[in-house]
Amino acid sequence: MIEFEYWQLLCFPLFFGFGWAAARIDIRHLVKESRTLPRSYFQGLNFLLNEQPDRAIEAFVEAVKIDPQTIELHFALGSLFRRRGETERAIRMHQNLIEREDLKQDLKLQALAELGQDYLKAGLLDRAEQIFDKLRDSSLAEEAKRNLLEIYQLEKDWGKAITIASELPDYASHKEIAEYHCELAAAELIRSRRDLAVSHLQTALERNRKCVRASLLQGDILLQQDQPLAAIESWQRIEQQDPTYLALVAQRLLDAFRKLDRRERGLQLLRGYLEHYPSLDLLDVVFQLVLESDGPDAAYKLVRDELKRNPTLLGFDKLLEARLLIAPPESRPDLDLAKGIVQGYTRRLARYRCDNCGFKARQFYWRCPACGGWETYSPKRTEEFDLTP
Repeated sequence: MIEFEYWQLLCFPLFFGFGWAAARIDIRHLVKESRTLPRSYFQGLNFLLNEQPDRAIEAFVEAVKIDPQTIELHFALGSLFRRRGETERAIRMHQNLIEREDLKQDLKLQALAELGQDYLKAGLLDRAEQIFDKLRDSSLAEEAKRNLLEIYQLEKDWGKAITIASELPDYASHKEIAEYHCELAAAELIRSRRDLAVSHLQTALERNRKCVRASLLQGDILLQQDQPLAAIESWQRIEQQDPTYLALVAQRLLDAFRKLDRRERGLQLLRGYLEHYPSLDLLDVVFQLVLESDGPDAAYKLVRDELKRNPTLLGFDKLLEARLLIAPPESRPDLDLAKGIVQGYTRRLARYRCDNCGFKARQFYWRCPACGGWETYSPKRTEEFDLTP
């Protein structure tokens, strides 16, 4: 049991007295600081709270004129200019801060970083790159490297992007670096330098063993080299990487099996894919194969059964196409009319959508043209997600 001395009670009023005095000092300090700030500063804050950015900027500009020593206000004002697209004003604001001799080194670095952001926003990539390159050895190194990475991606300088991404802790074996190697491989293929392309694709798979794009491009190269069996093996690897992407290689697989004169084996494989990983693109290819090998009645039955399993408007459009092949002549005008109406809707629905920002496009992208995200597009069209129960 802890012993209690009565004299300790005298300490409590003393502690309360110290707390009251400290609070009074803090309050006086705050009041003194608030009196030194220009009135326009508080007006600007009020305008910001009321979502009136135009009037807030006017008030802050006036506050800066009255008291040029308000450094944080300079930063806030420059950021507001940049967000509003007034990059020239933002650039001047941050340049003035950098040129001040009385500014501390850490604040100068912050102003330099803000100036780099201004140049980046204005599309002056070479100037932004110079600034962020200077900051690579500063306390703002990680932020500078991330901005450099964005610049190199915009410039499609994938070699530099790989170098800078490798210096970032969360990019050590990231899928983005694998995609950069795939971009380099695609560029080498355009120049007919297959050996270099193969090397980049191998590195991409080392970085990210689930890189579907690398397997797809490897298969393309093997088929060009008249190795259809090896190409098929490369494309089949996608089933273990991400089976939803099999739709992208369905037509390639069909072409390779035809080259090997193994159409039945190809049909068997693609039918299995369609059963386990339903996709409209897979259905198109299997429909084409069944039509060639078994005739229009079998092709119609295939589409009808698939539509029952996965009802979509795009699938219904394919059903009408199959029905037209076996319909009597007197029924075809009505079917043509129905198909035309359905196609009018499916043209709007047949879009690929970015999972990151929601941007929709008619074609599939490995990198979203809106937000810049890698592998954010599903190989399935939006209608497959919106209408499938």
